[in-house]
Order: sequence, then C-alpha cells, then structure tokens
Amino acid sequence: MSEKKMTSSRRHHLKSLILQIAMNWIEQEKKETETAKQAYMAEHCSPPDLSGDQAALMELCKKLHAAIDKIDDERYDAEAKVQKTDKEIEDLKIKVVDLIGVKKPALKKVRMSADTMLQALLGSKHKVTMDLRANLKQVKKEVKEEPTEAVGDWRKNIEDKADRKKMFEAS
Repeated sequence: MSEKKMTSSRRHHLKSLILQIAMNWIEQEKKETETAKQAYMAEHCSPPDLSGDQAALMELCKKLHAAIDKIDDERYDAEAKVQKTDKEIEDLKIKVVDLIGVKKPALKKVRMSADTMLQALLGSKHKVTMDLRANLKQVKKEVKEEPTEAVGDWRKNIEDKADRKKMFEAS
C-alpha cells in the first residue's frame, strides 16, 4: 500500500493551527494563574487598614518591615539548606561513580591520514597539509667498490701474516 505524502501547504496549515491552539491554551493558563493568585491574596492577606493618624500608619509600616525581615531570614536559611543538600547530593553522586567506576568504551581502530587527523584536531579553519614523504631526505644508494688488489696471490698474504706473527712472538 502506498501512502500519500502530505503537501507542504497542508502541512504548513496544520502547523499554524496547532500553534494557534497552543497560544490560546497558554493565554488561558495565564488568566487562570492570575485569578488563582488574586483569590489566594484575597483569602490570606486582608487589605491593610489605612484609616487613622500618621503614628498608626508608621506603626503598621514598622510591623510590615519586621515581617519582611523575618521572611527574608527564613528564605535565606531555606536557600542555604537547599544549597547544602545539593552539595551533599553531588558529593554522593561522585562517590557512587567512584565506587562503580567508569566503564571505558572499547576503542575502535581508525585508519586516518595525517592530513585528516590534523584537520580533526585543528578544525576546518586551518588548512595544513602534511606530506610526510616530501619532508624526507632523498638518499642515493652508493655501491661500495671493494679493492681488487686484495684478491691477489693468497700465498703472499699468508707469508705477510706469518711475518707479523713472528713480530709479536719476538717481543
């Protein structure tokens, strides 16, 4: 059975519809959170009584500042506690890895030329060519010529050695 492919215009139309529905959901969610926030504030925080003289308002401000300071202290303590437990969790994770050990994957043998290796190390920006054979010296093989006089009369050679032997025996 051959499946028909969707045309690009149809795909684009469906994509835009999905995005439109998602945007509507996000807006609805924002409205719901805002109404929930207002309901919570109305339930838990009654509006301040601002009727009265200046001294009463000053006293109310001092109470609010004291409450804010207390809440800030509690928030700081909670943050410090969270940071401490996060550090402990990280240390425990490191200990677990140390106990289990890291498994090293088996290395694969890769056949790579010097040029591709340098390109992989340095990146594609650097154009370095390493023709290693070009840097080698050209060595010409020299054929050693053996002296032909050594192939002379072998008896004479033996007599010379015998004379040398006598010299060593005499001394």
